[in-house]
Amino acid sequence: MDKVILTKEGFEKLRSELEKLMTVKRVEVAKQLETARAYGDLRENAEYETAKEAKSQLESKIHKLEERLAQAKVVDVEGAPTDKVYFGTKVDLKNKQTGDPITFHLVSGDEADVSKGKISIHSPIGKSLLGHQVGETVDVRVPAGLVSYEILKISR
Repeated sequence: MDKVILTKEGFEKLRSELEKLMTVKRVEVAKQLETARAYGDLRENAEYETAKEAKSQLESKIHKLEERLAQAKVVDVEGAPTDKVYFGTKVDLKNKQTGDPITFHLVSGDEADVSKGKISIHSPIGKSLLGHQVGETVDVRVPAGLVSYEILKISR
């Protein structure tokens, strides 16, 4: 499995999610199984089958998170340079077609959350921005076509 690159914040978020799954969610699923068993004959018990499936999915998710965290490389982005767009930088852009400003924070896929302006460095926009400097125009091929952005500012 490849290394998972995360910011410290991203690592802590995944670790917190894992802890919640291993404690709170496991208890909830165990209670569902116990309740379903009380209904009697397990061969014809839809609630029991549903609870077993929920337990299986939960354990699978826990296992995947444990693997991701074991492979994680936490990158300190606080002191990194801002001369170019790198992992962890915030980039203020202007859409050249519409003039609209937008800000993206380049993070790993595990941390990406478009609603918060966090995009993956592996996304089309993230890949296109990496390595560019303030003042440069970057053309990004997205499903809707070609979008041109001017890089206005790079920060942490």
